[in-house]
Amino acid sequence: MFNSCYKLYLWASGGFKTLQIPNLRSQFSSSSTSDHHHRRRRRNLSTMSAVTTEQSYDRLEEVKQFDELKIGVKGLVDSGVTAIPRFFHHPPENLPGPKPKNRPQLTIPVIDLSGERSTVVEEIRRSCSTLGFFQIVNHSIPPTVIESVIGSMKEFFEESTEYKMRFYTREDGKTVAYSTNFDLFQSKAASWRDTLQVRMSPIVPEWEVVPEVCSAALAEWDKAVMVLGEELMSMLCEGLGIKTNKLKELSCLDGRLSVSHYYPHCPQPELTVGIASHTDATVLAMVVENEVGGLLQVKCGDEWVDVAAIPGAIIINIGDMLQMMSNDEYKSVEHRVLANPVEGPRVSSAVFFGPSKQDKLYGPFPELISTMKPAVYHDLVYKDYMKRFLTKELDGKTLTNFYKIDNTNE
Repeated sequence: MFNSCYKLYLWASGGFKTLQIPNLRSQFSSSSTSDHHHRRRRRNLSTMSAVTTEQSYDRLEEVKQFDELKIGVKGLVDSGVTAIPRFFHHPPENLPGPKPKNRPQLTIPVIDLSGERSTVVEEIRRSCSTLGFFQIVNHSIPPTVIESVIGSMKEFFEESTEYKMRFYTREDGKTVAYSTNFDLFQSKAASWRDTLQVRMSPIVPEWEVVPEVCSAALAEWDKAVMVLGEELMSMLCEGLGIKTNKLKELSCLDGRLSVSHYYPHCPQPELTVGIASHTDATVLAMVVENEVGGLLQVKCGDEWVDVAAIPGAIIINIGDMLQMMSNDEYKSVEHRVLANPVEGPRVSSAVFFGPSKQDKLYGPFPELISTMKPAVYHDLVYKDYMKRFLTKELDGKTLTNFYKIDNTNE
């Protein structure tokens, strides 16, 4: 499994350098943080010579070399890299600029689910019709369950590279997939994060293939998420004025994907992002994060709004599917994650809800279509829709535009 020598491509002093690692097992195992190894890596980094020039740079080749190592962004950090590889560099227009002065500070609504149902439904409806994002407190999921799933995910990402390699894959249809950027080969620039995906339903995972450090916490989290997800979908339907079990009937509670991200410290956060600006393809997302906040941002008009990290809160956002099914009553809004400038990692865990009946047609709810408000979108087969999403890079808000009835690109 391990060759005698691996090449790790790093960016330093204006070009890629090649770092020879005689023993990957020891360099990237749990002992790789030892002072001896750290000093040796520092010496190697200081004596490397450039192997790539502006003229000879081959991004695809560099990405392939990195991906074949299966070490992830965490492996780069553990190697002592002080400058990020070139394929992580984003163009200036995709990077955060200075915050505007003398403008009111916008915030994402925080909704208390313990309030009167009619009040809560109205607050959710208003948030979904404008920002497409809100946070909930006093919900049904105990803080210990949230702490457990975040803690176990942090533990997984901080395991040895040898351990994580067992789960590293880009193969479609896998129950478990660990990787760096699912769109690594489609995107123009990579983002500074590692990801673990676990498909939770409609087929129950084979728990023996899920990393043992997080399988128990994930199972407990998923049970709690199902209950809360059904409650939220009921209120979302009520806010639209349709029967409260409509989304459940359409199997939108049954297609669940767990996606957990690890954002380690980035030595050059001004050159890259944690996740590029995008909207979610699914119906609904529920996200929890650790205490390293201020990195998730939501686009509000021309401004980017920080989402505060509130202990015990859950971030909710509308996906493209629900925007189309609600005939634009609810909004799926662009959001991004900034590269992490602090020493401690940001860890997040999201559950994405989508229809489990992937061969069915989905489109605007008939109850919401009238002569005054005709259908904005074509009906679509969910399986084809997701295939389109997974074969493009995360890139702004493009998927809903493709399915608009006045779309001329069909």
